[in-house]
Amino acid sequence: MMIRTRRFDGGIWLATSLCALFPGLLFAAPQVIRPGAVWLDNRGKQIEAHGGGVIKLGDTFYWFGEDRSRGLDWHKRYVSCYSSTDLAHWTFRNRALKLADPEHFGPRWVLERPKVFCNARTGKFVMYMHIDNANYRVARVGVAICDTVDGNYRYLRSFRPLGHESRDIGQFIDDDGSAYLIFEDRPAKGFHIAKLSDDYLSVAKDVCLVHAPLEGGALVHYQGLYYAIGSQLTGWRPNPNKYATAPSLAGPWSKFKDIAPPESHTYGSQSTMLLKVAGAKTTTVIFMGDIWKPRTQWDSRYLWLPVQIGNGKFWLPKPSDWTMDVKTGEAVIQP
Repeated sequence: MMIRTRRFDGGIWLATSLCALFPGLLFAAPQVIRPGAVWLDNRGKQIEAHGGGVIKLGDTFYWFGEDRSRGLDWHKRYVSCYSSTDLAHWTFRNRALKLADPEHFGPRWVLERPKVFCNARTGKFVMYMHIDNANYRVARVGVAICDTVDGNYRYLRSFRPLGHESRDIGQFIDDDGSAYLIFEDRPAKGFHIAKLSDDYLSVAKDVCLVHAPLEGGALVHYQGLYYAIGSQLTGWRPNPNKYATAPSLAGPWSKFKDIAPPESHTYGSQSTMLLKVAGAKTTTVIFMGDIWKPRTQWDSRYLWLPVQIGNGKFWLPKPSDWTMDVKTGEAVIQP
């Protein structure tokens, strides 16, 4: 049987006639990822996982992010969870966090950049988030916990890690399984790399303060080097994101350089995570970025691209459709 295909404004190619009748056929479609396009989940709804992070359990990836859907209760803040086995097709699992103002932060309080860690010792899943008031004066991290990866997370508390202000946060799991929180510290004019406590419910040690006024921090360990990227402090407006390298998380860190042509302003995106996919043949590092639309936040898009990385170099190619084979680790950017 010949199936004709048509390109939608989504993250994948869909079989137009059969998928309408049999939604399960969605997962037989080619694994095409379209940076900046509308990305639809298994329900045909736009994925709402802004400022997010991805963890992998077994063969399944879980993507958490801010749910800014229209029509939600404006008194609450929401975090959605999606799952995928190929990074292209995503299944909605749950609104994992549905939180009313937990500590009287006031009207228009903020919950941003949720990141989930799996603690092998306790068997718990721990969600970190930037939590704040409308004026960004609280500058704390919030912590929530759950027994299952896609369950209903229970908010515990907020705090300033090791007494420092914390706004944009990122997560990093090193190759040895150690878990780290990345957080921007405006008074220090830099961002911290801090190791989590054994139960992941607090911060145990400040490994390094990287002296660069950057937010949206992300890390990856690749072929013996650590690569750190971040966005300059321009609010919702995109800017030339930067990268530096170091032989260890404690540094010393190299001078920061552009990850893309500076005039492109990182192709309109802001960094949120570096996802390393190690396969049977090779390892690919994926830049996860957000294309923010502050006036229509529900329609903010995602720019995911495999980067050119190695020997101290890091480069984000021009956005183009691409495919990912998570088993081999091979990514192919379409011409």
